[in-house]
Amino acid sequence: MLERTIFLPYDKGLAELKIANDRLAGILTVPAVDNTLEKENTEAAIVRQSLINPIQSKRLRDLSTGKNNIVIITSDHTRSVPSAITLPLLLAEIREGNPQVDITIIVATGLHRGMTHPEMEAKFGVQLVAHERIVNHDAYNPDNFINLGVLPSGSKCEINRIAVEADLLVAEGFIEPHFFAGFSGGRKSILPGIASQDCVNINHSAKAIQDARSITGMLDGNPIHQDMITAARMAKLAFILNVLLDEKKHIVAAYCGDVDAAHREGARKLVENSGVDAIKADIVVTTNGGYPLDQNLYQCPKGLSSAIACANDGAVLILVAACTDGLGGENFGHMMQSGTPDQLMERILATPPEKTISEQWCVQRFAEALQQHPIILVSTLAREVVEAMGFIYAGTSGDALREAYCLKGPCAKVTVIPDGVSVIVRST
Repeated sequence: MLERTIFLPYDKGLAELKIANDRLAGILTVPAVDNTLEKENTEAAIVRQSLINPIQSKRLRDLSTGKNNIVIITSDHTRSVPSAITLPLLLAEIREGNPQVDITIIVATGLHRGMTHPEMEAKFGVQLVAHERIVNHDAYNPDNFINLGVLPSGSKCEINRIAVEADLLVAEGFIEPHFFAGFSGGRKSILPGIASQDCVNINHSAKAIQDARSITGMLDGNPIHQDMITAARMAKLAFILNVLLDEKKHIVAAYCGDVDAAHREGARKLVENSGVDAIKADIVVTTNGGYPLDQNLYQCPKGLSSAIACANDGAVLILVAACTDGLGGENFGHMMQSGTPDQLMERILATPPEKTISEQWCVQRFAEALQQHPIILVSTLAREVVEAMGFIYAGTSGDALREAYCLKGPCAKVTVIPDGVSVIVRST
């Protein structure tokens, strides 16, 4: 029997999946990027070109002139933003317009833990960490925030005072599909990036997550996005640098300028590059794109959402994610192990927005999926933990596939999505 070996991103390496050719329904990967820049251009050159030609904005060097205090928002270690390339270019552009300006870099942790010093050195570079002022956002200290008003959801817009008190606020990030905000990047640097715990919780409430427009690839009418872009405007986020990455996490395009216009242009290009038609099957294999997004289970509804879009009724889903940093959140882990999917959904949907518990939104998406599909989890997590959350344990992707065949029959067709985070699956 002829078979094919498919390599799946897993932690910082690859996991092998061997599958018979006659059982393979299809493989969904991002189409080759049509980069309009010359091939010899480096990643840095792509970013520099974008900084020279911002969208609906003056150049950052011009915006920086005359400012005393500039704040740059960057992403933490759970995101693939290539800050070792982008941050030095942002700093150079600012200092070209204002050599003596005071600059603070704030890590948009959202509700994540703060970055450690070694993690900062690994992400930003040893020299940059040694010479720049970098602070972690802390969503849990009420003294950190200024209330800027009321968001469309009714939540207070509570944003980190370091950013609010800046003379100029800048953010960097990258744009990828996001399973309820439509796309990452842009306005997400503010909310949830540097917002208060209460502000994030209400934005991510069960009501908002359940809205039919809170899905991958959707901005217009998406209530979660509406809160986010409103918060970004209230915080006076003046300039963004967002990049698109290929499957090797290399920069293939960059978009600078206005927080909404530049982000939407990047998102438009991402859909053009990453949109794939669904291939339905009774077994669907997906990943969370490997490191850094598969460090914990909390992040993994992102990759799972692509698999769901390709799943027949009752299909078995196989999620391959290392989870070397565990479950990823105390609330998330506790909630996932506190009841059946039906019990979890009943409890979550009965929770009013202002009573939202941090991290319940990922529990909600997992519970929804588990109500419809058996999910086999391939990870470093202990069997008892995996099974306590309602998943089926498998030690390897091969073991998972054999278990899936036991559930769906030996002739079941299989769709494989090597990087479930990077693709936008179109309904067929």
